[in-house]
Amino acid sequence: MSDKPSLIKRIFVLLWKTINGTRKLILNVIFFGFLLALIVAMNIDDSVNIETGSALVLNLSGSIVEQKRQVDPFEEAMKSGKNNDGQGEILLADVLNVIDNAAHDTRISSIVLDMGHLRWTGISKLQSIGDALIQFKESGKPVIAQANSYGQNQYFLASFADTIYLNPQGGVELEGLSRYRQYYKSALEKLKVKAHIFRVGTFKSAVEPYIRDDMSPAAKEANLALLNDIWSSYQGVVADNRNIAGDDLVLNSERYLAELDKAEGQSAEMALNMNWVDELATSESFRLKMLDLVGQARDGDNFKQIGFHDYLSLTAKHPLLYTNDTVGIIVAKGTILNGNQPAGNIGGESTSELLRKARFDDQVKAVVLRVDSPGGSAFASEQIRQEVLALKTAGKPVVVSMGSYAASGGYWISASADYIYATPTTLTGSIGIFGMITTFEDSLSSIGIHTDGVATSEWAGISVAKGLTPGIKDVIQRHVERGYHDFISLVANERDMSLDDVDSIAQGRVWSGRKALSLGLVDELGDLKQAVAKAAQMAELDDFDSEIIEQDLTPQEQFIQEMFASASAYLPESMSHSSVIEQLLSQWSSAIDEFRSFDDPKGMYLYCDTCNF
Repeated sequence: MSDKPSLIKRIFVLLWKTINGTRKLILNVIFFGFLLALIVAMNIDDSVNIETGSALVLNLSGSIVEQKRQVDPFEEAMKSGKNNDGQGEILLADVLNVIDNAAHDTRISSIVLDMGHLRWTGISKLQSIGDALIQFKESGKPVIAQANSYGQNQYFLASFADTIYLNPQGGVELEGLSRYRQYYKSALEKLKVKAHIFRVGTFKSAVEPYIRDDMSPAAKEANLALLNDIWSSYQGVVADNRNIAGDDLVLNSERYLAELDKAEGQSAEMALNMNWVDELATSESFRLKMLDLVGQARDGDNFKQIGFHDYLSLTAKHPLLYTNDTVGIIVAKGTILNGNQPAGNIGGESTSELLRKARFDDQVKAVVLRVDSPGGSAFASEQIRQEVLALKTAGKPVVVSMGSYAASGGYWISASADYIYATPTTLTGSIGIFGMITTFEDSLSSIGIHTDGVATSEWAGISVAKGLTPGIKDVIQRHVERGYHDFISLVANERDMSLDDVDSIAQGRVWSGRKALSLGLVDELGDLKQAVAKAAQMAELDDFDSEIIEQDLTPQEQFIQEMFASASAYLPESMSHSSVIEQLLSQWSSAIDEFRSFDDPKGMYLYCDTCNF
C-alpha cells in the first residue's frame, strides 16, 4: 500500500514540472519579446534612405553560401544585421541581386568592396560575384576596393575593382593552395582501435587517415594536379584583372626577399610595386577621397553611402503570386544525410520532398538543381536521384548547376539530369565508394572488458565491442564493390560512355569543372543564371518566372522568423560579436557535424574529403 501514495506523488510532481516548465517557456517568450522590442526602440533610427549619388558599400562579412543553415531566430538576430565578426552567412543570390539592382539604380554611383571579414567561400562563388561586378561596371559606375589587408579570397574579389586601396601598414597575402590533414593510424594502434575499411577506387582517399600515417603517392598525385588546376584558374583571373603576369602573384622566397628589400621591408609598398594594389591610403585619406568622389552625407562626416544589408532590405523581392510558368530552383547544399534535415543541409527525405513539391506543382515546368555538396550517404543520394528521375518522367526537364563542389554523392544526384553545368573551379567527380566500421574489442580488452555470448548466426553477434569476422568483412567488401560498379554504370549510362572509359576517370579522383568538361562528366561551363535559361529553353518557355522551392515553415515559425529578422538590423553592433568561447565551440560543432555525416544505414558512403581543402 505504501507504493500507491508514492506513485500518486510522482504523478503530481511530473504534472507540476510540466505545468511549471510550460509557464516558464511562455514567460520567457514574453520577456525576450519585450526585451527585443525595447532594444529596437532604443536603437531604432530613421527609416533607411538612399541619398542620390551614394556609394553602395558591399560589407561582406562571413561566408557566402547557396542556402543558409536553419538557426535559432534569437541567435540569428544577435548575429545578423550589422554583425562584423565573420561568423554569419550571406546568400550568394542576395549579393548578386544587390549588385544587379545597384547597376540600374540612379541613386547608386559606385560600389565600395569592404571584405575585411569575408571568409573562404569557394572560388566559384567569388567568380559569380566578380562577373556581377563586371556587369555593374558596364553601367559606367566604378568599383573600388579598400582594406587594411587582403587575404587570398578577399584579393580575388578585389581584383575585379577599378581601383584597389591598401592601408600603408597592411599587405596582400597570396600563398597558393595546399592540402594537408592529420593521419591517425599509429594513434589508433596505440589505442587498440580497429578501423575496418572497405573501398573501391585508387584515389578514394577519405579513409587514408585511418589506415596510414601519411598521404599515399596516388593521393598526392591527384591532389597536386587538382590544386594546380584550381590555382591556374585563380591565377589567370587575377592576372587578367590586374594586367600582370601570373608568376607575379605567388613569389618564391628568393624573389620575395628581393622585392621586399626594394620596398625597404614595407609589405604595403611591395604590394604597390608589384601592381597588386593601386594606391596606399589610411582610413582617413580614403574617406577624403570618397568625399571628393561621391560627396558628404547629410548626417555625419562620412561620404554618402548605404551598406549591403540596408540596401538588401530595400530591394529584397517580396513573395509573388506566380501566374506565369516557373523554373523551380532547388538548392542541395552540404553533406548528404539520411532522413529529414533542416534548411542548409541535404536530407534523403527532405530534399526528395522538395523535388516532389516541384513535380506536383503545375506551374513549375522545369527544375534547376543547384548542387553544392561533397556527397555523403549512398542511400540518401539514391533517394534523391530517384526523385530526379520522377521529375523527368513527369515531363519536366532537370538541369544541374554545380556550385563550389558537386562530387561523389553530389555527382550521383546530378548524373541523371538532362543537362549539367559546372564552373571552371567546381570540384566534381570523386566517383568512388567506401565503407568504414570501427571496432573496440582490443581497446576494451586492454582495460579488462571482454565480450562473449552466443547467437544463432554470425550476423546476430555483430558489435563494435566484438569485432568482425573475416567472412563478414568479405561480404561488406563485396557490397562496396557492387556499389562502385553501380556508380560507374550510372555514369556510363547517363553520360553515354563505356564502363572502361568511366572507370579510367573514376577511382575516386576529383576533377575541376574545366577538366570535367573535357572528360565528358558535365555538358557546359556556366553559372546558375545560364542553368535557369537552359531549363526554360528545354521546357520551351518564352515567358517565365524563377522561384526557389524551399521547405515550408509553420505559421508560428514564419512569425517568429520575421519578427526577429526585422529587429536584427536595429540591434547594437556590440551584441552581435561572438566570444572566443563561442568561436571555439563552433569549431567543435563542425567536427561533430562531420562525424554525423557517417549515417548511412548500410555503412556505405559517396563522400569527397578532398573537396574541403
